[in-house]
Amino acid sequence: MAGGATKAPSDAPSDAPSDAPSEEPGRLAAAIEGFLMYLRVERGLSQATLSAYRADLLDFAASRGASASWDATVETPVNYLSMLGSPGRGRRTALRPTTLRRRAASLRGFYRFCFAEGIIGTDLAGRFDLPRQPRLLPEVLTVDEVDTLLRTRGADSPSGIRDRALLELLYASGLRISEAVGLDRDDIDLDAGLVRVVGKGDRERQVPVGEVAVTWLRRYVAEVRPDLLALSHEHGGHDGHGGPLFLSVRGERLDRRRAWEMMVAAARTAGLKNGISPHTLRHSFATHLLEGGADLRIVQELLGHASISTTQLYTHLTGERIKDVYARAHPRA
Repeated sequence: MAGGATKAPSDAPSDAPSDAPSEEPGRLAAAIEGFLMYLRVERGLSQATLSAYRADLLDFAASRGASASWDATVETPVNYLSMLGSPGRGRRTALRPTTLRRRAASLRGFYRFCFAEGIIGTDLAGRFDLPRQPRLLPEVLTVDEVDTLLRTRGADSPSGIRDRALLELLYASGLRISEAVGLDRDDIDLDAGLVRVVGKGDRERQVPVGEVAVTWLRRYVAEVRPDLLALSHEHGGHDGHGGPLFLSVRGERLDRRRAWEMMVAAARTAGLKNGISPHTLRHSFATHLLEGGADLRIVQELLGHASISTTQLYTHLTGERIKDVYARAHPRA
């Protein structure tokens, strides 16, 4: 490596991973440089990813005692990660769990490389674990909150009818917003109360549509959609049975961003907390079904989840809600 002062680590990608810290002489610096070269040449990682690895390892190399004992004992990386995960010791706050997990993954990959290359004689990577990935529970509305949200849109305007029909469909069927705005008129059978959905991985499913949602969809299709459809040059030739189901005021397919903005505005009007999105209705749909006694496999099918483990998240959420209700309702809780 070239001599001279080394710049402070930056998140900006560089042309090569060889600008490991020259101020960290010896075996640790050489090992870091070799690992970064391996990631670049053998693994073909992007410069942005290499930059992240470099920053993580540079921070470890600069920690107290690392250059002297990094290859001798597992306590060096373990103590470093413990320090990152705790407030104090020169840090005002601990790293977020996701950031800490990334740092640990970088270190474990580095130590595995060093063992495989014979740089160290002990597989230290196998002796420290990644921090557990936090299980983030989705935001869910109560039944009353959903009712308040839906009532913010109504029959006061054509766009109000359309928005109410969309919101009712999202909650009635648990569709993703991309699935809902991607529907064509032919995909929904209002007489049978069914909607045909093509979800992730091109998996097709049929989902029931409740009576309230059907009522609003009938009104939208009969009173609003024909006028919107007539505005579109692309779809103006349809007889009303084809083309996109949900249309913008210009007669084009309603896009996800417009639907998201509408949802945020509706939540604000309803006085609900921040962070409400179209996906919140999907989460609420699943949670309310399970709380009402629905079978987990049925909910999996309705949501279009490929794995039951994804749906099982809602069972944990339901348990948390039950405990919360118990704590508030039981006189000796």
